Amino acid sequence: MEQTVLGERYIACGSSGGLYPLRGTPGNALGAYLDGAEIELFGNAQDATGDTMNAGTITIHGNTGDAAGYAMRGGSIYVRGDAGYRAGIHMKAYGDTVPALVIGGRAGSFLGEYQAGGIILVLGLGCAPGAAPVGCFCGTGMHGGRIYLRTETLPADLPDQVAARRATQEDMRLIDPYLNRFCEKFHMDKTTDLGGNYYVLSPNEKSPYRMLYVYNWGQP
Repeated sequence: MEQTVLGERYIACGSSGGLYPLRGTPGNALGAYLDGAEIELFGNAQDATGDTMNAGTITIHGNTGDAAGYAMRGGSIYVRGDAGYRAGIHMKAYGDTVPALVIGGRAGSFLGEYQAGGIILVLGLGCAPGAAPVGCFCGTGMHGGRIYLRTETLPADLPDQVAARRATQEDMRLIDPYLNRFCEKFHMDKTTDLGGNYYVLSPNEKSPYRMLYVYNWGQP
């Protein structure tokens, strides 16, 4: 049964099963430590959506505030609209468990700060022509994972530890399941609505952060 919410924090915190259909605006930490449940929100979320979640899915038919997906270790978050500052910071992956944060609109500054793993996908829906779909300092301290941006214009201030290139067919194959799921959730057409150019951001092989945070077998 759908529940109307207004500022309640920690909804479904740590839940391992079940469906939580919500309408309205929940408080901070929606789905924090989520461990397998499914949350669907018809409205806007506040800060720390999916904080440190392990598994499950959070779907937001609106925008989300700052620090969405903070330190998430598994599961997926789909946001139809925009995300605030520091989305996806400290994301990490282990083995076959790869968290994913898909943002339909624009993300604020410090997207993917200190990212260690997982996938962040920003689709730029509604962005002004020629504008990058992210704010300043995207990928600062990044040492793992991937950030995919649907854009013709890269951010002008990418830090030295981030390498950017146009997405290949293989890159698109890897993110295709997330694009399909996004379209299913928000009733879009992938070809019509999500076409265009995609860039991939990844840790620069020469970055000093690589050796600080990642042990590389067979490398000095």
